[in-house]
Amino acid sequence: MDVDWRDLEAIKRLKYKYMRCIDQKLFDEVGSCFIEDATAAYSGGKYSYTGRDAIVEFLRGSMSSEGFLSSHRVHHPEIDFQSPTDATGIWALEDTVVNTDYDITIQGAAFYEDRYVKGTDEVWRIAHTGYLRTYEEIFPRASIRGMKVTASFWKTGGKSELDA
Repeated sequence: MDVDWRDLEAIKRLKYKYMRCIDQKLFDEVGSCFIEDATAAYSGGKYSYTGRDAIVEFLRGSMSSEGFLSSHRVHHPEIDFQSPTDATGIWALEDTVVNTDYDITIQGAAFYEDRYVKGTDEVWRIAHTGYLRTYEEIFPRASIRGMKVTASFWKTGGKSELDA
C-alpha cells in the first residue's frame, strides 16, 4: 500500500498535539484529538476509559491542579497503515511529573500503543491510546536539599524567578 507522507506527518502532529495539550492543561482542546468512542488504557490498563468525554474527564481530574507540572515527550514513532484511513503507532514515552501539592516527583518511561482513524473530514484522530510502563520511580522532593520550583506556566507565567 502506498502511504501518503502527509498522512504520516498528520499522525505525528496529532500525537504531539495530544502531549502538548496534556502538559498545558488544554483539556477542551485535547478532546479534539479523539474520536467520540475512543478508548484509553493508561499504565497498562490500570486506568481505562471508553469515550472521548470519559478520557478528557480523567485527564482533567488527575492533571488540572496548578501544582501538577508535567513533561511528556514522545519519540521514535513506528507508524503502520492498515488502510488509507486506519493506522497504528508505537511511541517511546519519557515523562516527568512534579507534583507540588504532594511534594513528589515521578519520572519514568513507557511505550504508547495507539490506533488512528481518518474521518470523512480528512482529519486523523485517536481511536485508542494507552501505554505500558518500562519503569516508573517516585521520590519526595524534600529529600533533595534546596529543591524548589522556580518557574511554572501557571504560577509564574512561565518566567523563571531566578535572577540571571
